Amino acid sequence: MTKRPNTRRRFLAASGATAFAAMAGCTDRVDSAIPNGDDGDDDSSNGNESDGGGDSDDDEFESPELAVETEYNSREEFRQPGEQLDDFEDLDDWEVTSGSGEPDEDVVFDGDQSLKLTAEDNENIVVEKQIETTDMSDLDLSMAVRTSTPSNIAIDIRLTDIYGGYTHHQLRSVTYRTPDIGWFRTCPGVFEESSIELERDVVEEIEIIIHNTEDAEVWVDDLRTHEKPDKGYVMLSWDDGLEDFYDEASPLHDEYDVNAVQAAVRQWTRNQREGVMSIDQLKERQEAGDQIVAHGTHSALADMDKEDVEDALSRDKNWAVQNDLEGGHYIVFPHNSYDQEVLDVASNYYYAGGFNQAGDVNLTGVHGFDPLALPRTIGHDLDIAMRCVDLAAEHRQCTVLNFHAFDQDNTMDEDDYEELLQHINDTDDVEVIDFDDLWKLRREGHEN
Repeated sequence: MTKRPNTRRRFLAASGATAFAAMAGCTDRVDSAIPNGDDGDDDSSNGNESDGGGDSDDDEFESPELAVETEYNSREEFRQPGEQLDDFEDLDDWEVTSGSGEPDEDVVFDGDQSLKLTAEDNENIVVEKQIETTDMSDLDLSMAVRTSTPSNIAIDIRLTDIYGGYTHHQLRSVTYRTPDIGWFRTCPGVFEESSIELERDVVEEIEIIIHNTEDAEVWVDDLRTHEKPDKGYVMLSWDDGLEDFYDEASPLHDEYDVNAVQAAVRQWTRNQREGVMSIDQLKERQEAGDQIVAHGTHSALADMDKEDVEDALSRDKNWAVQNDLEGGHYIVFPHNSYDQEVLDVASNYYYAGGFNQAGDVNLTGVHGFDPLALPRTIGHDLDIAMRCVDLAAEHRQCTVLNFHAFDQDNTMDEDDYEELLQHINDTDDVEVIDFDDLWKLRREGHEN
């Protein structure tokens, strides 16, 4: 493992080479969703908004200046990173071997058409393409996806070499609380490999597989490649800002000299909710190296009117700015609840976040993900978490592991967590990072 300095502001050196729905929500120990409304905050805009503009002059990829509004829409600014591999304008080379596929000129991410894939009654969808033998040793893949059946599917890109070895790159889950989040880009990490190791320097076939548990309707477009970084990455993400982290987990983080990302609920902190860290405790952890990010109002954002979403997210961001919470650019959507409208509003205040959350291995490449639709894995099982770390190191990808409190079913116990930190410490070619670091890597990927 590459050790990280425990400082307030850390930037990576430039990268060398360019279901589990029951556990996916937040803690039940503290009161559940709080209706959005006036909680006494005087969080109106305070003149810190940016006046717009892009990021093209940010040659050093420094963290954005903390301000209420984003300087640009990250999902638009970085919607097509890397190099295009297939635009799906000519489908003659694609063969559908399971389910159905057809061009669609009405639902399109880029160009004149996308590929629409459908299946019924638990049938998986498989569409494949033979390619000229290609060296993909240092490449990840991303793809634009849209689906009206997110709770039924997993998205899989399988690479096969000339010897029959293969590797599955899989997004295990799309947010399951709403039927349509619009187009998003997935850069799925390795999930499973054949017993014969894939020789990535002689890849000859690409398969798109939609794993389906009921009926499936999925559009795919704009398949792209991205250069891998020179190592793997781990983000340790703790939701809700609970005192359990402060009392039990933070001493372990200090002992192993690794930082955490903590998603604090503004209203819970302001109201001094029992079992929740105070603002002073959060800032103490920020001084120790942790990053404090937004966790919304802890209400399901996709169930709210657009005006309420706008009000809630702007208040959250104002609170972060006023309290000098340096991770205020980033958001963890409460209950993994978001739709296309929430993403549109969130892009006004946040550069990156998510998540598409699963109870199994659910990694991402660092240079091609959708900034506001990242995937992560629920940290309920030590073996799964360690496998995530191992795959991140081996394939130079990123695993985001999520925790709440040690006494909850969605979080491994304290002894296992210490074993996980020791495993990270003992694993070569993997580094613990925060959102600033991951967002920097993503922007670097746009330049590939």
